[in-house]
Amino acid sequence: MLRNSLILLLCVVGLSFTASAFAKKGLVNGIDANYPPFAYIDKTGVPSGFDVEAMEWIANEMGEEVTHQPIEWSGIIQSLMSNKIDIIASGMSITKERAEKVSFTVPYWIVENVIVVKSDSALTVDEILSGNKILGVQQGTSEAKWLKAEKEKNGWDFTLRYYNSSPLAVEDILNGRIAAAAMENAPAKDAASKKAVKSLGQFGMATEEFGYAVRKGDTELLSKVNAALNKFKVSPNWDELVKKYDLAK
Repeated sequence: MLRNSLILLLCVVGLSFTASAFAKKGLVNGIDANYPPFAYIDKTGVPSGFDVEAMEWIANEMGEEVTHQPIEWSGIIQSLMSNKIDIIASGMSITKERAEKVSFTVPYWIVENVIVVKSDSALTVDEILSGNKILGVQQGTSEAKWLKAEKEKNGWDFTLRYYNSSPLAVEDILNGRIAAAAMENAPAKDAASKKAVKSLGQFGMATEEFGYAVRKGDTELLSKVNAALNKFKVSPNWDELVKKYDLAK
């Protein structure tokens, strides 16, 4: 009888531990590992960036723990849809095409898309778009899709070269492999602060809004993230992060 009671007690403890471990699993946030200043892996190998810290604040407000999983950007939505991650908080533009697959939170940032060249370059935006130049862009981004469509529509003769990240495109600008790269203004500003490149400004693409993405049907999670995000946006912590990552215009 004592042995049976002991076995029962162990089973109960085991079930309690399993339930506790499951409850503490928390959220898995998919990030672009090389998209400063919003998300990247720092020199110590730790996920960092505005969205990484923002999501940690939001998760804490929700009473959750969060881990950040680097994922290839071109496949990050598929990773969300296949339950490999729970949320994408990593500088994602809200687009109609993406909104057909995922649910977005309220917008939290407005972005412009710009063209980056070497600091000593005399090229103009028009010369890049219609001057038989090689233009780099990160694959899977809204700017990549826009440039491809507008190139065909307007008969521009630039050549698009795709990269896994904007910083890799910047390196090829410096190496002379491409003339310019298209990217959002915050990564462009970050690149210009570290490398011998400059922004030529916008190239005709409309401004976009960033939002965090969850799976279709995850209405409870979406509601909780929205509530925490709205609270975060009016907190002193928001201003601190904007200043820390030099995002103020």
